[in-house]
Amino acid sequence: MTTTLITGANKGLGHETARRLLAAGHTVYIGSRDAERGRRAAERLGARMVVLDVTDDASVAAAAKTIEADGGLDVLINNAGIEERTPDGGVAGPAEITADMMRRVFDTNVFGVVRVTHAFLPLLQRSAAPVVVNVSSGLASLTRAADPDTPGFGYPGVAYPASKAAVNMITVQYAKAFPNMRVNAVEPGYTATDLNQHSGTQTVEEGAEIIVRMARLGPDGPTGGYFDVDGPIPW
Repeated sequence: MTTTLITGANKGLGHETARRLLAAGHTVYIGSRDAERGRRAAERLGARMVVLDVTDDASVAAAAKTIEADGGLDVLINNAGIEERTPDGGVAGPAEITADMMRRVFDTNVFGVVRVTHAFLPLLQRSAAPVVVNVSSGLASLTRAADPDTPGFGYPGVAYPASKAAVNMITVQYAKAFPNMRVNAVEPGYTATDLNQHSGTQTVEEGAEIIVRMARLGPDGPTGGYFDVDGPIPW
């Protein structure tokens, strides 16, 4: 039985990923900052729930102890993420972004990935087929961001794409350091979720496809890559 933890899984892409992996036979832990929302989501799906705030060392350590006591972990999906917005609901561009805004986004999107991955590394290293999936974004592609012919070229935000570009580098470095693991970054596509105030053009079912696919990799699968549903994408 494959045991999987998904951070930020009480709604959106994480919730749909949990549903799909449960259907595929995984034992799934829904990580949620809010205990009640996490409990309701786990009950809906038939999953397990663990309180997990990726910005809090004690919360992450407690979650790791809980999952270790239950038998360990095979797959970690770092899905929790935020985007900084201005008071009018817009995206904070270069003229509006402040260091404090950047810090808030990085604390969840970057430091949270490192905090959670570090805490669960001992459990993953005991697995016969450990997998880490870091939910990134196509907006993190420096190649695409500099190309006027790509859809994301006009996106004005600073904190979110910068944070996800950092996640991509973290992915590469972990993949090199732990060749026994499959560690990849994925771009779900522009999916309608709370993160973008449901402005996305894809459903969560469509967006979860690449996350689920990479979560189910075997030991011979790719590692250190950056993928969307159609395959590798440019850094």
